[in-house]
Amino acid sequence: MSKKEIIQRLLQIIIVLFGVSFLTFSLTYLAPGDPAYAMYEANGVVPTQQMLESARQSMGLDKPFLMRYFTWLINCLQGNLGTSFFKHKEVAILLKDRLLPTIQLAFFSLLLTLIISIPLGIIAAIYKNRLADYIIRGLTFLGISMPSFWVGLLLLYIFALRLNRMPVISSEFGFQKLVLPAATLAIAMSAKYTRQVRAAVLEEINKDYVIGARARGIEENIILIKHILPNSMLPLITLLGLSLGSLLAGTAVVEIIFSYPGLGNLAVSAVATRDYPLIQGFVLWISLMYMSINLIVDISYKYFDPRIGKKEVRG
Repeated sequence: MSKKEIIQRLLQIIIVLFGVSFLTFSLTYLAPGDPAYAMYEANGVVPTQQMLESARQSMGLDKPFLMRYFTWLINCLQGNLGTSFFKHKEVAILLKDRLLPTIQLAFFSLLLTLIISIPLGIIAAIYKNRLADYIIRGLTFLGISMPSFWVGLLLLYIFALRLNRMPVISSEFGFQKLVLPAATLAIAMSAKYTRQVRAAVLEEINKDYVIGARARGIEENIILIKHILPNSMLPLITLLGLSLGSLLAGTAVVEIIFSYPGLGNLAVSAVATRDYPLIQGFVLWISLMYMSINLIVDISYKYFDPRIGKKEVRG
């Protein structure tokens, strides 16, 4: 990907972010319910009309739509995403506080996924239509079919209640609090990744360059490691980019089950309390993550497959 194309993509990201911000602001504006009333209701208070009007004024809800949007947009461009209606803290600080746990969960679950799926995918491809392949494919079907919330509850029951190895709920963030949520996410992702690795290896394993390497007497292990695996990486890189974007946006169901302090848990609480500034900031974060990771994946293609760069030059 050339510098000109990267600049074009960056401009596209900026345009899309403006569109996402306007759409998100419009949807929160049109959403039913009154955030001011919800705020009092969450605190167990029955508000009077005067209290509601005062709260709406302090929240800026009494201003026209376009005035509210452009005020919010100008503040966003200055790095101010607003203040949470219910937590009474800056949205940027709330997102930042939840970012590190989310990043740790995302990378640990991806690491577990790669450790499980790459060897299984290679074994399934090498022993195609044999017993090992049938067993691995059966496990992947099982992994894809099981809902994440059910897997999470099952892991909690086994390791927290029966074996008493993990805490059910922990107020302290640490490795033990990270293991079960990461394992829950890795089980579902490993099933998809294993099938992808198997398909990619099978596509490469019978190509002419592999047959030629075998004819020259090169060992199968060397052919697999030095030739087949590098050429099978592109589909896996694309899948990794999509998974990382999804994980960095937060995995709400898993985070709620394990009381994990991530972005997904924060987003669910924001929707439940109609915390519009927090919802808008979260959606912007998701959009920026997905597009940025997609750009990084596209740039990385030519480093894993130099032929892509040569095709661009010829074009």
